[in-house]
Amino acid sequence: MDPVTEQTAALPGVNTPDAMPPERPIAMPQQPLKSWSRSDERKPLRPEAWTTPWASRILVWTGAIVATGFGAREMYRVVEVGGVTALEWALLALFVVNFAWIALAFASGVIGFFALVGRPALVQPALPDRLTTRTALVMPIYNEQPSRVFGAVQAAYEDVQKLGFGAHFDCFLLSDTTDPDVWIAEERAFLELRQSLGPDARIYYRHRAKNHRRKAGNIEDFVKRWGGGYDHMLVLDADSLMTGHAVIALAAAMEADPDAGIIQTLPLVINRNTLFARLQQFASRVYGPVIASGIAVWYGRDGNYWGHNAIIRTEAFAEGAGLPDLPGKPPFGGLILSHDFVEAALIRRKGWAVYMLPRIEGSYEESPPSLIDVGQRDRRWCQGNLQHSGLLGTRGLHPLSRHHFLNGIFSYLASPFWMFMLLCGIALALQSKFIRPEYFTDEFSLFPAWPRFDAERALTLFGVTMVILIAPKVFGLIVYLLHGPSRRAGGGAIRIVISAILEIILSSLFAPIMMLVQSGSVFQILAGGATGWNPQRRDDGSIPFADIVRRHKWHTALGVVTLGAGAAIAPSLVAWMSPTIAGLLLAIPLSWLSGHLGTGLALKRLGLMLIPEETHVPEIATAAKANGQRLAAAGVDGADALVTLHDDQRFFVEHERMLPVAPRRQKGAIEPDRVMAAAKLSEAETLGDAIVWLNQKERTVVLHDRALLGLLARLPKDAPSPAE
Repeated sequence: MDPVTEQTAALPGVNTPDAMPPERPIAMPQQPLKSWSRSDERKPLRPEAWTTPWASRILVWTGAIVATGFGAREMYRVVEVGGVTALEWALLALFVVNFAWIALAFASGVIGFFALVGRPALVQPALPDRLTTRTALVMPIYNEQPSRVFGAVQAAYEDVQKLGFGAHFDCFLLSDTTDPDVWIAEERAFLELRQSLGPDARIYYRHRAKNHRRKAGNIEDFVKRWGGGYDHMLVLDADSLMTGHAVIALAAAMEADPDAGIIQTLPLVINRNTLFARLQQFASRVYGPVIASGIAVWYGRDGNYWGHNAIIRTEAFAEGAGLPDLPGKPPFGGLILSHDFVEAALIRRKGWAVYMLPRIEGSYEESPPSLIDVGQRDRRWCQGNLQHSGLLGTRGLHPLSRHHFLNGIFSYLASPFWMFMLLCGIALALQSKFIRPEYFTDEFSLFPAWPRFDAERALTLFGVTMVILIAPKVFGLIVYLLHGPSRRAGGGAIRIVISAILEIILSSLFAPIMMLVQSGSVFQILAGGATGWNPQRRDDGSIPFADIVRRHKWHTALGVVTLGAGAAIAPSLVAWMSPTIAGLLLAIPLSWLSGHLGTGLALKRLGLMLIPEETHVPEIATAAKANGQRLAAAGVDGADALVTLHDDQRFFVEHERMLPVAPRRQKGAIEPDRVMAAAKLSEAETLGDAIVWLNQKERTVVLHDRALLGLLARLPKDAPSPAE
């Protein structure tokens, strides 16, 4: 017997349950994009439930079209004085596109307001008498802090167990982690969790050696190998948290609707303390329900999927959501990044319903802690959404699925359109100030081409635009204030109104900064620059001031130039652009303030930006935090992977048990990282040598290779003393 195996064979705890259950494979074919037949669409089992909300759709689209028509007419009258120049036509076109965007959101908000007014925005769902199906709670993770992630999963698992429905739910942590230290920390957290919950706990863990196709590939791998054992899967992000009531309610909703493919919840932001994160948290809680209710009403069963905090029928996902790669190279070709929109569209194409239940209480998430963190996350989302332009022509899609694609695309194109509109306004003002009008051109005209504006009408239109832009927030605020428990738990009406005003002001100042950040992302992607896949920062904390200055110095410089140009042209122009100019001039201190923990906590102490989930903290959030602290105290985070494996023989054996069977190496195929790792381990005299010599890729190879692990285990921890 191998000496290492001989040493560890009798260790206590080695005969623990497998990290994953037996595989239950299910086919998941790749879906065609350029071919589709109606015969490929399934027939609904309950056609009477397929009611299309035509009335609300007509109201939304009619309202958006009428409002856009009004805005276009008024803007034309603003610029038509003395004739419309080419630059004014460009300004008009950009204004209409942006106005149409906010008009649609306004019309949707009206629908959401009337759907919720007089009713609580969130309701704890009643528990069903029984369940007959099995659901997998699936959480893909990528280089996250293990104690936090595993603590949240434990809280959700125990909450479901406490309600008596534990037999119907299994939990899966699906790791795509590439950092070897984090990977080993995940395994230690998993074993700690298993020890805490007992050997019968149905919590499982799987680590992929290669994160092929990223998150979409991670979920696809699970479905293909284990999906056959589950009727549904409830997909969570690494920062997601769901109560047992919410989890069970989603499973019951799926059982009650045999045609449902995806049911999405509204995840509310909680546990946030920096200024920027508290703004997002307050907006999510106060405005989010009205916005979500509006789109839920008029989308009906033709909705969208946000990638997490949603339950998916495994059969629907397997038969309809196999993603192909897009033709061409990144950023527009290759792997589909924003896969959730596409999965929803393909599942709907297959004949399954996709809809939202926005009033289910107990669906939570977290948000990035600062403006810079949001910009980094948005860079990847921007590429994924712009990539959807190549999917608009996919055969067989429902019209609203194409609308979801367009909506996502324009959510990023809106920023450069806004920027171009501002530049057009500045150019027109410069033209009228410094360029002599040409009264007599080669073309016959009764009037000279001279850029002039109807200032009074422009001011009125600006006011109307602001009203339409802010109205959905006001709708959400009214619904929130009318609900007594929410109003009292949120600090009372006066504090809530002050918080809403503060949120609107700060959001207006942050908006021009995000406009330039997103515009830069759009231009880089259009120029062919693809993005990577970096883990998100979850914790509160500030960014070094030097990094903030480096990232925002050009935004500040543009604010200075805009202020100077505006002041030279006309004071009225400065007044009109004051929110944009102020945001850019203050970009550096605003960005610093956004991630400042003390400012956010000071507002919390004053009762501002307070949400009910802070006054009455959900039990599951308290449990998740306590679980995470316990795991952190057990030392699962931050240890060196090689030291951990070398020093803990029991864990060494458990790690080997969790490794998949190594694929047979093709003769003559040399893996440079493995060769280098083997050479370094062979020459190392102590564990310290191996730690110093092995780089991160070589460490990862060692952790995957049983033979190299054997070499590591044989190394003495310290060099022998000279006397020995």
